[in-house]
Amino acid sequence: QVQLVESGGGVVQAGGSLRLSCAASGRTFTSYGMGWFRQVPGKEREFIAAISGSGDFTHYANSVKGRFTISRDNAKNTVYLQMNSLKPEDTAGYYCAAAEEHYYIDYGSLAEYDYWGQGTQVTVSS
Repeated sequence: QVQLVESGGGVVQAGGSLRLSCAASGRTFTSYGMGWFRQVPGKEREFIAAISGSGDFTHYANSVKGRFTISRDNAKNTVYLQMNSLKPEDTAGYYCAAAEEHYYIDYGSLAEYDYWGQGTQVTVSS
């Protein structure tokens, strides 16, 4: 079992920055690829970014590439999402998730992720 707790959401003006954190419980944190997703009411949850268990591989959605950076600190069982140049369309609930890694893992697929946090709201004002 993995429990995930997000923090760092809030209200920011367009062009600003926020850093989200996701703290994970458990002793096998490095066995899990970690992802960030977001969801707007009435829409499907969408993939934002993912990082492998070792941290060597990262993957981003085109909508955030060059603006968002995912990283992890395995000593602290924490994954981060640095969000720069925020736009009003980035407004959403942001969720972190953990996927047990395997050879054919598709980091961008919601179906790969077994554990989810409760989410943190990010609001970008224009």
